[in-house]
Amino acid sequence: MSAAPQAASPRGKPRLEAVGAWVTAHQYAKDSLRHAIITGSLPAGARLVQADLAAELGVSTTPIREALRDLVAEGLIVFDPHRGALVRSLDIAEVKEVYAIRRVLEPLAVRMATGLISRAEAAEAISLIEQMDDCADPAQWVQLNTHFHSLLEAAARSPRLGSMIRSLQDIATRYLAHAVTQSPERMSDGNAEHRALLAAIIRKNADEASAVMVRHVDATLDILLDSWPAEVSSE
Repeated sequence: MSAAPQAASPRGKPRLEAVGAWVTAHQYAKDSLRHAIITGSLPAGARLVQADLAAELGVSTTPIREALRDLVAEGLIVFDPHRGALVRSLDIAEVKEVYAIRRVLEPLAVRMATGLISRAEAAEAISLIEQMDDCADPAQWVQLNTHFHSLLEAAARSPRLGSMIRSLQDIATRYLAHAVTQSPERMSDGNAEHRALLAAIIRKNADEASAVMVRHVDATLDILLDSWPAEVSSE
């Protein structure tokens, strides 16, 4: 593994914060871009030019291209046929729709997981919760949160349901990032909900797990609606 290059800061452009010390150029670029998007250094709608990003981060365009591809899959970036890669914009109609569907599908998934989660999966979920407890960085917390929920989806043993939920969570990532940057206390509240959720699953209490998941989804949506940027209009 090679050391991450130092991030440059071209005049007039937001500086991308270097994340990590010993990573590949691809991971360095992805982590730095993710951090910049989640913290707002790269705002919603910003155009991401590969050559400019490569110069700013001190890497070639290849790891930048790979990082952009990965961040599209994570739901943080979209590709416009005319403008190229853009930071995903916020849309209040989209967030209401996505969270309404998550409110139905994710409680179903944790219900199914209550009887099927393995000891290894439960142990990994506990480890992720502990990492989130110790995490104060919104970008890292969002990534850990994604891993935690993906683990619960896998424990449901329903590939079709998991696929539907993952597509929704990819879209929701940008919104969750906005929620935790606007209201950092959402991270600690979310951690408490994660612990309650996992405890219910391990006890095989499907009703409680489902109820906790509904509250978990609703809490993030409430923050999003309360802190919605005045400059962002519904499409």
